[in-house]
Amino acid sequence: MTVEAVATATTPSDDAEGALMTTPFVRELVKMLRAQDTHGTWDGKSDRKLLDPYILTAEQRREVPIIGDPDPETLWRLELFYNAIGVAIERETGQMVTPMMKMSHEGFGRIVLLAGRLVVVNKQLRDVHRFGFASLAKLAEQGGKFVSDGITMIRDFPAVAQYGA
Repeated sequence: MTVEAVATATTPSDDAEGALMTTPFVRELVKMLRAQDTHGTWDGKSDRKLLDPYILTAEQRREVPIIGDPDPETLWRLELFYNAIGVAIERETGQMVTPMMKMSHEGFGRIVLLAGRLVVVNKQLRDVHRFGFASLAKLAEQGGKFVSDGITMIRDFPAVAQYGA
């Protein structure tokens, strides 16, 4: 394969990945991760590299035991994932969104994102120790779906979302 063919073959996926990196959810997730780096340890890391812990290939998933307790780093990534969803919803709607998570030590629980008295995202969590996505596209798709659904809820029920504001 010639150099030009290799460059042409890699450009579409690079463009697709670049487009994913600019979605509102992914931008917020990267900002959340960068905000956690108080000592500048990740300054040299690319935004894409920061998202690598969220990507869990099929092979990596097979290596994770079926039953297990989530470690603190996994819980931290899970919390940042839903916080980024909340902030992306806030930026679009102007309504403050608050996350609430209840988790057992075994990795089962629930997370809700609230705007006023409105539940904008409600997710039952299972097998949190295996939290991750098959690809950046799946990460962006799932986060974007939660953001879109949350925005729709706030627009459908604005009086409930603004209650007490």
